Amino acid sequence: MAFVVAGIIVIAVVVNVLLWLFLMPRYVKRRISGFQNELVDRHYDEVEVMYRKMRGWRHDYHNHIQVLKAYLSLTQYREALDYLDGLEKDLSAVDTVLKTGNVMVDAILNSKLSLICERKIAVDATALVPGDAPVSGIDLSVLIGNLLDNAMEACMELPQEKDRFIRIYIDRIKKQLYISVTNSMKGKAKRLGARFLSRKGGNHGFGLYRIDSIVAKYGGYVNRQTEEGVFATEITLPLVE
Repeated sequence: MAFVVAGIIVIAVVVNVLLWLFLMPRYVKRRISGFQNELVDRHYDEVEVMYRKMRGWRHDYHNHIQVLKAYLSLTQYREALDYLDGLEKDLSAVDTVLKTGNVMVDAILNSKLSLICERKIAVDATALVPGDAPVSGIDLSVLIGNLLDNAMEACMELPQEKDRFIRIYIDRIKKQLYISVTNSMKGKAKRLGARFLSRKGGNHGFGLYRIDSIVAKYGGYVNRQTEEGVFATEITLPLVE
């Protein structure tokens, strides 16, 4: 009888191991795929909002010119200057901030920069992406989008606007595409061994996993560092096949 029970236990363990080995990767892949689709949809919506604002401003351009002409014809120079100040502020909200050399990166970066400014986060951004980089535009968009989403979420945990900042630097360094995002945060990021833990549950944790998987796909390198109030991520991707 004992041998029968032991045999059943062994079979149960083997079945569980096989299920874990064969079904778990599919489950994780499905979760990641769902997360990526959600992320791409969200990025698309953000870009669409930005370009809709730009089209709206251009549509109103003729009306703005007519208003300014009316003020000038009536010698109402102060009113004309005030009107121009208002247009300048309006235009700054829809202007394309960065031109990196990569259309898809331009779209995701500028949509995220628009959100960063709306959330009153100080930002310093420099970006240049080689047009012939052997990295797909979708992968770059998901990578950069995740980095900036995480940075924004960390900044928004700080109650004081003056304490929030994000620094972005993207450029070719020798034969590598170098991506650096540094942001302020509340306290210090937690680790579990060599890995940093997400401060939020749900799909947020898949963002970190997605970053790592894209970097690994291209044989790149990720370096994350934290100290009190600051988190930094550096990524290098080879530019040679």
